[in-house]
Amino acid sequence: MESLKTLFDPKSIAVIGASNTQGSVGYSLMKNLVGSGFNGVVYPVNPNKKNVLGIHCYKSIQELPEEVDLAIIAIPAFIVPTVLKECVKAKAKSAIIISSGFGETGKKGQKLEQEISKIIKGTGIRVLGPNCLGYIRPDKKINASFATRNALPGKLALISQSGALCSSILDWALKQKVGFKYFISVGAMQDINFADLIEFIEQDEDVESIAIYMETIKDSKRFMDAAIRFSKSKPIIVAKSGRFEESAKAAISHTGSMAGNDAVFDAAFRRAGIVRVEDVQDLLGCAKALASQPLPKGNRLAIITNAGGPGVMATDAIIKNGCKLASLSNEAMAKLDKVLPKHWSRNNPIDVLGDAPPERYEDALNIVLKEKNVDGVIVILSPQAITKPAEVAKIVAKKAGKSKKTVLGCWMGESFVEPAREVLRKRGLPSYRTPEKAVRVFRYMDSYRKNIANLYEKPKEIKVKTKPNRKKIRAIFEKNLARKNTVLDEVDSKEILEEYGIPVNKTVFAKNVKEATKQAKALGFPVALKVVSDEITHKTDANAIALNIASEKAILKAFKQIISNARKTNPKAKIRGVSVQKMVAGHLELILGAKKDSVFGPVILFGMGGVATELFQDKSIGLPPLNQTLAKNIIRRTKVYRLLAGYRKKFKIDLLELEQILISFSQFVLDFPEIKEIDLNPIMVSKGKLFAVDARIVLSSKKKKN
Repeated sequence: MESLKTLFDPKSIAVIGASNTQGSVGYSLMKNLVGSGFNGVVYPVNPNKKNVLGIHCYKSIQELPEEVDLAIIAIPAFIVPTVLKECVKAKAKSAIIISSGFGETGKKGQKLEQEISKIIKGTGIRVLGPNCLGYIRPDKKINASFATRNALPGKLALISQSGALCSSILDWALKQKVGFKYFISVGAMQDINFADLIEFIEQDEDVESIAIYMETIKDSKRFMDAAIRFSKSKPIIVAKSGRFEESAKAAISHTGSMAGNDAVFDAAFRRAGIVRVEDVQDLLGCAKALASQPLPKGNRLAIITNAGGPGVMATDAIIKNGCKLASLSNEAMAKLDKVLPKHWSRNNPIDVLGDAPPERYEDALNIVLKEKNVDGVIVILSPQAITKPAEVAKIVAKKAGKSKKTVLGCWMGESFVEPAREVLRKRGLPSYRTPEKAVRVFRYMDSYRKNIANLYEKPKEIKVKTKPNRKKIRAIFEKNLARKNTVLDEVDSKEILEEYGIPVNKTVFAKNVKEATKQAKALGFPVALKVVSDEITHKTDANAIALNIASEKAILKAFKQIISNARKTNPKAKIRGVSVQKMVAGHLELILGAKKDSVFGPVILFGMGGVATELFQDKSIGLPPLNQTLAKNIIRRTKVYRLLAGYRKKFKIDLLELEQILISFSQFVLDFPEIKEIDLNPIMVSKGKLFAVDARIVLSSKKKKN
């Protein structure tokens, strides 16, 4: 961390590529550093200049009279490696590579990035960038960026992967009077990444929260560890772009197609206690609310408004965002009746009518803030002829400042209500232009509350039922890989799952109809037959399944039909035989699966299974390893959970047993990193018990060691 302290609190800075040409990056960097009040020394470096902004200019960093704390590099990309080597020789402690033209441009740029990594490896120098804006630290009067404007001082740390967005955020923040302790553009993160910065900022007690604009993550494990530690005491708010991943369509399993990259980020953020917001403006809006308002104790919202339409808009947003419109008690209704006009709405939203003076807002707010059924209040003001926006703002801000409940403002309009917004800003009450935005921020705050509660919840101890024979499982994997098969058949898959105590219906292999008949008699009718072929993975789509076979005669007919359908589906498929398994009767089907995500590694998926898997998309995602709390939360985030918990007493199961299955399954996935995808679909709910009646394990083509 010492090297990052030097980066963000340098006493001497060299600007390599400094320029007198207005509009150039080198000029902007020099002007920002010299003009921001920085107390340290700034050395311009440019072999073609004698002075920059009247300051003596050096031909090389190696000519400087001292070893500098920070070198800022703003030169063409192809020269950067040479100059970076000079920085290392000159013993510069840190560097910012402003230059673009690296990984974002293709293979040549990627090679330059690799060269940078080789140059700095083992030297101790830390590098921010390349392709970044730089950083601003207002409290130290350091503007080590080429941004056109400076940042206000504050207690928010902003980290952005996009330099262009940094400029937009800065412009918006200045108008909203949002200040920063750190304003950092990370660019390509060839060296310093999100985890480094979170760990560094965690040591700064002045920082109230971190806001991140993210495109992707490097070193996800370190990121998760750092984020979890930080989130336990202060919020991290993330706006993540790139919500859709088309490559998910090519997945072999249902899990692979459902667990898209963006859903995995959602799961990771929940696991780390991070609040994910929808857009960049929400990034700062949420940060303001979390910094100035107490966290809600639940998701029940009351709306106070002087117009019916905005109240309806707020109600729609509450429902859409998964919050609840608070039900007012009879006592609260009676009190509101006494202070509000005869024609008030007599419901929540509380419409105080268009002629509401400031005192009417005050009376309503006093009552609602004492209401036990209310966790948060959104006060809406729509500008009307007799409205006094600024006076209402003063009253609402005063009352909110004394309350332990979340209060958010929504002053709708522009110039007429702008003075009122300024009042709210100065008094620390967050205000938004639309009811939808205010409700969304409340939902973010409630999400943070839930995430933190989950981080601190102590899981119940669940004992593992079996000790898996890993050598046996390894032998099954190697047997399949030896014949270049990466998709295990159902017989092998279930044999492996049983080693981890995951319940399956008895399943055996039969290479011909004679063996199938013998196995069916041994298992006991009714049975199911399914084709076994390395080339046919989706057996249902191939009509290569027969269910509820009740006699030896039916076995013969079903066997022939299955083989015929399989050959029609794929004439080149090598059909090894069929699996014979005991039928399990049930009407509710679940899915449990895993896939290897390119960023986070193994991912667990649970939800409604069977033919409804992709139709209803009732799924929940989590990251292993799982404990009882994490498994419980994965299950509870699905709609099917209500049925499993005993809705109408039809499908109730032992939820602790299901949690145990998820925990064991997650351990299996971690124990064998060569697993690419797994589907247990469906897991049948039968008389309160669970049975995986179909299973598929997909291996990576490359063998991996534990």
